[in-house]
Amino acid sequence: MMPLIIITLVLLWQFVLVGYTFTLAGNAADEAVRAGTASEGQSACEEAGLQHLPDAWQGDAGVQCGADGGYVTAVVTLRVPVLFPGAIGFPFTVEGHAGAVQEEKD
Repeated sequence: MMPLIIITLVLLWQFVLVGYTFTLAGNAADEAVRAGTASEGQSACEEAGLQHLPDAWQGDAGVQCGADGGYVTAVVTLRVPVLFPGAIGFPFTVEGHAGAVQEEKD
């Protein structure tokens, strides 16, 4: 019975990591767009997206920002870690998307 309990706990922990990675990707995309709407450069958007990620998720993270017609978008791509953040990751990625209208400067 003990191996079944351990396997169940390991699977539950892995599902928690998948959910947390989705949450981190969405939050980082929101923060990246917020920085991108307040500034003129894409670099501020990308830096803000990476800044709002824990160190264990920053290694393979990808932040892509774009502006088109006054609308700023950000896509954050993260790898889901296997059991321990900062260790190996699954071969698939999780994406967070966000968008907002560019702020006007007076």
